[in-house]
Amino acid sequence: MALRVAGLFLKKELVAPATQQLRQLRTGSTTRSQFLANSPNTALDKSILQRYRNLETPANRVQATYLWIDGTGENIRLKDRVLDKVPSSVEDLPDWQYDGSSTYQAHGENSDTTLKPRAIYRDPFKPGKNDVIVLCDTYSADGKPTASNKRAAFQAAIDQIGDQEPWFGIEQEYTLLDVDGRPFGWPENGFPAPQGPYYCGVGADRVYARDLVEAHVVACLYAGIDFAGTNAEVMPAQWEFQIGPAGIKACDDLWVSRYILQRIAEEYGVVVTFDPKPMEGQWNGAGAHTNFSTKEMRADGGIKAIEEAIEKLSKRHERHIKAYDPKEGKDNERRLVGRLETSSIDKFSWGVANRAVSVRVPRGVATAGKGYLEDRRPSSNCDPYAVCNAIVRTCLLNE
Repeated sequence: MALRVAGLFLKKELVAPATQQLRQLRTGSTTRSQFLANSPNTALDKSILQRYRNLETPANRVQATYLWIDGTGENIRLKDRVLDKVPSSVEDLPDWQYDGSSTYQAHGENSDTTLKPRAIYRDPFKPGKNDVIVLCDTYSADGKPTASNKRAAFQAAIDQIGDQEPWFGIEQEYTLLDVDGRPFGWPENGFPAPQGPYYCGVGADRVYARDLVEAHVVACLYAGIDFAGTNAEVMPAQWEFQIGPAGIKACDDLWVSRYILQRIAEEYGVVVTFDPKPMEGQWNGAGAHTNFSTKEMRADGGIKAIEEAIEKLSKRHERHIKAYDPKEGKDNERRLVGRLETSSIDKFSWGVANRAVSVRVPRGVATAGKGYLEDRRPSSNCDPYAVCNAIVRTCLLNE
């Protein structure tokens, strides 16, 4: 898949300079952002925190930031704990509890909700070299997955498919806003020039907050995320990054990369939104196009398996629309309108090199006769576990 090539190239070319850039970010050698003078976070003097980060801490004590998805199905929560030893794998990390009644996941009279660690990453924000980010899924008091824990169902599906080796590459679009909800860099009164010059653009009048975006790349590479690339998108203040290709790790990585993006944006005083249609009118929405392949699709003659998967997807369109945004299609109703590079939410379609369809087969794939398909329906605020679970169950488990 093209994403793998891009990801390997980025890792080779950027890991060494990334470490140096990240060190500068963590030591406070960059100047305080002046993007949003009225943003509360930009008013804080970051050099004060650095004074305490320079203090020596015990070598055997590790800060672990536990992340989880709350009851909205689209927002991340976190809390930190200190461990007495350096974890060598996710199995070394203890379960933890939190108040689920404050995250839309439990009632107050029985609110203890359990965090089970599932993936571990290096932490680009904490000062210790062994500090970690711990991605968790969530379980209610009865031991069952919470309603917003879509990872458990996806893992169950993966466990049933044998050696088919599904890969997912996810293209995450997002929009930067000021603290008042206006797209970052847009005129206070009025609108920027129409879409056209902004996609993959260069120049201060076309691209906004590139340094925030590049800091995100560096931090994700440091963390151990399979980060494949990034680019400015069609609407000004809209960006995209790509994750994968991988199996369930692609979904884990996407959630952690979203967290890292929002943490960096905090420091710049900028708001990140994954809303699929932040601006009404003739402005592109935001999606999470999901590239999917199996071992058979990637082999010679794999186009036949790709077309068979598309046929299966065509018969489960409604089911997939419900899985592709956290409001079971209501968010995507604003985005999938049959124009502005989207298909109609009401009708399944596919084509080669066509960005106005539900599922696209890239030109290079059609020419090679093997590769992957791109499902363009998932919204930018989707839960990738739900998306990939639906694809696996339709295409591989024939449900």
